[in-house]
Amino acid sequence: MWSNKGSKEVQHFVYPKSKVMKNYCFHIGIDVSKLKLDVNLLNSQTLESEHFVLDNDAKSIKLFIKALIKRKIDIREVLFCCENTGIYTNHLINVSTDLKFDLWVVPAIEIKRSKGISRGKTDKTDAKDIAFYSFRNLDKLKIFNVSDINIQKLKILFTEREKVLKALLLLETTKENENFVDKKVFAEVVGINKSLINVIKKTLQKIEIKIKEIIKADEQLDQQNRLIQSIPGLGEKTSTYLIIATKGFTMFANWRKFACYSGIAPFEYSSGTSIKGRTKVNHMADKKMKSLLQMCAMTAIKYDPQLKEYYQKKKLEGKNSMLVLNNIRCKLISRVFAVISRETPYINTYKFAS
Repeated sequence: MWSNKGSKEVQHFVYPKSKVMKNYCFHIGIDVSKLKLDVNLLNSQTLESEHFVLDNDAKSIKLFIKALIKRKIDIREVLFCCENTGIYTNHLINVSTDLKFDLWVVPAIEIKRSKGISRGKTDKTDAKDIAFYSFRNLDKLKIFNVSDINIQKLKILFTEREKVLKALLLLETTKENENFVDKKVFAEVVGINKSLINVIKKTLQKIEIKIKEIIKADEQLDQQNRLIQSIPGLGEKTSTYLIIATKGFTMFANWRKFACYSGIAPFEYSSGTSIKGRTKVNHMADKKMKSLLQMCAMTAIKYDPQLKEYYQKKKLEGKNSMLVLNNIRCKLISRVFAVISRETPYINTYKFAS
């Protein structure tokens, strides 16, 4: 259920001048936790805010929406905004899809850095900060779109695969004891360890089969998978994760935006005439994607003659190895988006060069 905490606050703020396509009468900031939602209802005209607390379940969220409608509030003129807290936002996302209201899911670090200097922290103030973030930053608005059901399946299976691999690596470290402890002592655990490893390997195999089945059953995903793997250096695992990260290549307008998301786009660091830092990538990135692209780049310089020659040429010029590899990662991403865009496999034109 939800309850009104009865607080009304007024703040003075000048609405930023921006090219906003839609004016919202209300902004609702939602601080999401496992069991409850702290909700701040902000009036765009008066800047009065009200605080509510809901249970984090679909029923309570729908009751709250009905209460807003009873107050003559048009849901189409309300922007709901929350931090991305993973699975805890799922009830809110599902209700937004069913009732078709605008939901903006924002990275938590972006809201945190937009607050400026602040002291103390409560769920109530966090909800209020999210509401004002929504109000002040409409020029950045990106309405949340739910992934295709097959993308969701792939995502959860890929996550489970990562957990299983970590468990497998952890259990395999038991072998290190064999040459350093008494055989009678090691015999107590070796049988259990082997049986666990066998079970985990079978589970891993089942997950991988399931991933392949989902991709194969979806015509579009199957085509994207084949197109990506036509590029030298990119394998099955990277292809699957690329599809998941881009939501079937619907999330990013071009390869440069995805390169930024992956943490391989270089940025300049300078200020005035005295500070001239070296151009470098930012640490905020999808670390898994970045790691996979690094392995792909290492493979590409072995088996792709064009990229191999490029790498050797840059090394002879005195370029840093990691810098050249990062350039290759960018080249691989640009190739991926090119083959997806034109819907034809990668063609190595290098072999036709004179």
